Amino acid sequence: MSPEIHVPAGAKKRKRFRGRGQGNGRGTYAGRGDKGQNKRSGGKVRPGFEGGQMPLYRRVVKKGFSNYPFKKEYVGLNLRELENKVQDGETVTLESLQQKGLVKKSAQYVKLLGEGELTKKVTVQGLKVSKSAAEKIQSAGGTVVAPEAATSEKSQGSETGDQSKTEGTESDESES
Repeated sequence: MSPEIHVPAGAKKRKRFRGRGQGNGRGTYAGRGDKGQNKRSGGKVRPGFEGGQMPLYRRVVKKGFSNYPFKKEYVGLNLRELENKVQDGETVTLESLQQKGLVKKSAQYVKLLGEGELTKKVTVQGLKVSKSAAEKIQSAGGTVVAPEAATSEKSQGSETGDQSKTEGTESDESES
């Protein structure tokens, strides 16, 4: 071992030996006290146990709705990482990202973020894309096809159609 490399002070701490005689300082009761359940071997209680008293997690009322089972956790992926792994003209989907190792196989939802530059023409399908990322993809000559965008366009189209009808009736009323 070279003299320049040394272990910092306090990094190597000796293990305390318990119940191995009086000279140790941890003999006799070995830090477990005099009697009781925790003195015995295997004598532990489960987390949340309050000695027979009704535990807090059962005392507190279960009320309302929790969205926890239905939440969607998105994995963020920057264009910088995409630039290094995709070829020009390639279609980017969740499956292709998993095969390239850009996201874990367990990832269900991915969102492309606009950090970095993209110079390759790619088609993004079925992924959520931030505004800045979409602009960069389109400026590079690529396209963004997301299922969420297709459904939201349809709903927006019907809303704008309804608005134009109502606007027309309002203007007719004001003219007469």
